[in-house]
Order: sequence, then structure tokens, then C-alpha cells
Amino acid sequence: MNPTTKRRLIQALLFIITLVTTTLAGTEWQYGRFIFNETNPLTWEYFLKGFSFSIPFLGILTVHEFGHYFTAKKHKVASTLPYYLPMWFGFLGLPSIGTWGAVIRIKGFVNSRKKYFDIGIAGPLAGFVVALGVLFYGFTHLPPPEYIFEIHPEYAEYGLNYADSVYQDQPGSFKVGTTLLFEFFKEYVTVDQSRLPNDHEIIHYPWIFAGYLALFFTALNLIPIGQLDGGHVLYGLLGNRLHRKVSASLFVVFIFYAGLGTVHPYEASDDLLLGIPLYIGFLYIIFSRLTPSFQTNILVALAVFSAQFLVASFDPMIHGYQGWLVFGFLLGRILGIYHPPVMIDHPLSTGRKIMGWLALLIFILCFSPEPFVIAY
Repeated sequence: MNPTTKRRLIQALLFIITLVTTTLAGTEWQYGRFIFNETNPLTWEYFLKGFSFSIPFLGILTVHEFGHYFTAKKHKVASTLPYYLPMWFGFLGLPSIGTWGAVIRIKGFVNSRKKYFDIGIAGPLAGFVVALGVLFYGFTHLPPPEYIFEIHPEYAEYGLNYADSVYQDQPGSFKVGTTLLFEFFKEYVTVDQSRLPNDHEIIHYPWIFAGYLALFFTALNLIPIGQLDGGHVLYGLLGNRLHRKVSASLFVVFIFYAGLGTVHPYEASDDLLLGIPLYIGFLYIIFSRLTPSFQTNILVALAVFSAQFLVASFDPMIHGYQGWLVFGFLLGRILGIYHPPVMIDHPLSTGRKIMGWLALLIFILCFSPEPFVIAY
């Protein structure tokens, strides 16, 4: 078997496994229990219904990756077909979405701003268009409001005003956040507002949940930092010198917001004595590749902590989203916050500049400051 055939078989197998794992995950989200639930396991019939999540979700992901792939081919940059990354934790009794995503491997050399820009922007824009279609279908084909009683029969005793009773003081309750675009669909696309699900229950509406996840991953990819797709877009718009300054500044602001509320000045003194040094150390690790200078990086970490602490002193209710700290760690330590320079550094055409600013607008529309909320 030649290497190309072997690679294609691996890619096909990974896609099939990912289709199965996302269907399993979609079934569990839709029906609110795990496949291997001891008292009420989900059957084959339920599994088939899970395709209403996995097909739109994987469809968006696939279009995104092939947007990168075909654009790379257009520029004669060698690349692989997508490698899908299955991931499912239902057998451990833990929630998941069935996949880590998918990646293509760029094997050729990208030598210009234009090529980086085109390859970077193609995936998010292509996936975004399909996500709009998925959301439109989901919000225009909502089931009757009584549908939720099929998933949560215990809500029936409260009637359609169940939200006033079932979410109060309920540790561990989960709900999705929102975005500007998601709010637009809720307000202007939903045909019958009485059918609109509560934010805690969107996970049981597979098309809407798949669309929301697509917006989340679109925003994640379009964060205009480093070598993310949004970083390629911003690099194409600004060039190497200005991009380094803007990317670093955006990264500092991103971490400042993410860590708001992590340390409160009104906590017990023992907690502060232990927590503050650990948190500052964590911030230093995140910023350790910001500049070649140890002194500068530790000063940035101290400045960000001081600003966060000052905000918490004025209003302890202000908080960021600590999940973004995890992603900030990946950016700072693994993915990188700077873009590699290119040989051909010519400015983009006017048309590409317009598309670039449009992509950054899409990032704003899709970004959620708090994408997933768990009550404690």
C-alpha cells in the first residue's frame, strides 16, 4: 500500500469514527443522559436521532476545513485532506461534543501575505455561511414548547413557566452563553417566540446547539492573535511590524479580561496569601514568550494582575471568563502570539482588505464573552 492510499484510509477512518462519536455526544446532549446510563440507557433508536446534531455540526466543520484545503490548492500550496479528531467521554460519564475538531496539514511553503490571508480567511468564512443556514433552519423549525417535557418530564408539574422554579439554586446547571448574532436569530428569525428554548435547554435542540457551537468555534478561530485564522487575517491587513504590536496588545487585553475575578481582595487572607503568588506565576508563564526579556514579561504579568485586582476592589461582581485563561495559556505557550514573517510582504488588494475587515466583524458577531456557564 502506497503512502498516499494509507493516509487517505486513515483520514476516512478518522472521519467515520468522528461521525460516530459526535452522534453519541449529540444524543447525550439532546436527551440529557449518557448512553450507558444504568437506570435508563439510550437505545439504538436514540442514537439515530443523534444524527440531527452530528450531521449539521460535522457539516460546518468539514466545509471550514475544505475552505482552507481548496484555497491552499488554488495557491499551489501542498496540503493534506482534513484529519478529524474524535473525542467522546460518555463512557466515563463526562460530557463532550464528540470531537476535538479537524486539521489540515500545510506541507508547502507559504511565502506571501496574500497566500496566508487567503488560506486563513477561507475556512472561517465558508463554515460561517453554512452555520447561518443551520441556525436559520433551527430557529424556524422549533418544536412546540411542550417538547421540553419529553426530555424533562419532571418539569411538567410547573407548566410552561418551569424556568421560574427549576433553575433556582441548582449547582451544576449548565447553559450556553450568547452572541450578538445568536441574539439576532432569537429576536428576528424565530417565527413563534413561545417556542424559543430557555438558555439552559438549548443543548436539547440539536440544530440550534450545533449552530451555536459553530459560532463559538468560528470566533475562536478568528481571534486576531498569532497564527490563528484571525491572526493570518490581521497579519495580511497590517503587515509584520504593526501586526506584532497589535497582536501582543490584544493578547494582553484578552488575558486581562479572562482573569477578571480570579482573585478577589475580599477573600480570606490565607487564601490570598497562597492564591496571589500562584496566580501571578501562572500569568508569568502565559506571558513568558511575549518578549525576550524576563523583566519585561514579569512586569506585564504584575501589571495585568494589579489591574484585575483593582477592578475587583471597586466591584467584586465584575468577572471575566476563566475558560479563556486556558485558551490564553495555549496561545502564549504553544500556538504563539506572533506571526512568522513572509518573503513577499506586499499589501493586500482593496477587495481582500474589505474581506479582512468583514471577517473581523464576523468575529465580533460570533464572540461570546462567556460562552458556557456552569452554576456553582
